Amino acid sequence: MLIVCGPGEGRGHVDNGHPEHPTRIAAAMEGIEDLHLGSDVTMVPPVPATQTELLRVHDLGYLEELAAFCRSGGGELDQDTYATSQSWTVAITAAGAGLTAIEALRKRGEGVAFVPTRPPGHHALPDRAMGFCLVNNIAVSAAALVAVGERVLIVDWDVHHGNGTQAIFWDDPRVLYVSLHQAPLFPGTGRPAEIGGRAGLDRTVNIPLPAKATGDVVRHGFESVAVPVIEEFKPTWVLVSAGFDAHRSDPLADLALSSGDFADLAQLVSACAPRSGRLVLFLEGGYDLSALRMSVATTVGALLGCTYRPEASTSGGPGLELVERTRVERIESLRRSMIDARNQASDSWL
Repeated sequence: MLIVCGPGEGRGHVDNGHPEHPTRIAAAMEGIEDLHLGSDVTMVPPVPATQTELLRVHDLGYLEELAAFCRSGGGELDQDTYATSQSWTVAITAAGAGLTAIEALRKRGEGVAFVPTRPPGHHALPDRAMGFCLVNNIAVSAAALVAVGERVLIVDWDVHHGNGTQAIFWDDPRVLYVSLHQAPLFPGTGRPAEIGGRAGLDRTVNIPLPAKATGDVVRHGFESVAVPVIEEFKPTWVLVSAGFDAHRSDPLADLALSSGDFADLAQLVSACAPRSGRLVLFLEGGYDLSALRMSVATTVGALLGCTYRPEASTSGGPGLELVERTRVERIESLRRSMIDARNQASDSWL
């Protein structure tokens, strides 16, 4: 069973030549339609996030400034990010869609949810918009879950590192953030040595990948670097920042994945959920419409046991050595951090 929670259209941002444009939602929804799920898909209208829900991850001052900026007509927030007069309403609706999807899964007790909203969210910091993102949609949902005692795994396979999500949960031991991303690339964060703050030590896992990396490299990175940490963490919910801009056709990056690779990765990630009904995918990037459509279809199809796979998985690209260096660097960074913590604790008794 698939639950889809989104506006079904690209409201709020005008198509001004910017890569983050309204037809992305249409392409994602066409991917769902390609699966011909019939009664196995349920459309659920999103409920906008409340101020209380937004304030778990964003500063009040930022939210008030963003709302006022949109009310005044909008414009450029930075060189990459813009808003229109409708963007505040659209942003809080996108943030609420994840919460609505989670509630629908709770009531049903099984299935998978997909949240095809825009703008994306994983670059949005507590106090500012960034990288096309206004509100950090997946963080709003994760924060709501941990507020009621859940342990949340966030897997971010967008080609760009989710610096906003990492920053929000840097010191939170209840959220494990795992990112697979191209490096070097915007926003320049996501090094292996970034493993979390003192309170959230080992709760951040970054797996940088070189240009032209293929699906076998991505899978190896996830299995060898992330899975051992995930198994120790024991999440009760799994949320995915499902960006599809790592596809080889995407104009904004240089990884070499196919839609089939996203299906493989989705199956690996779904195995980390404790049971059915605890997995939600949030649309992030993906700027080639044909690739986005195929990738959504193959990803969701793989989670539902469909055989839809127009592109084969890829292999043979660079990066296996980098994955091994990443694993070693994480272990060394964790060791140094634990030594520093012990030394600081000893000094406090002097």
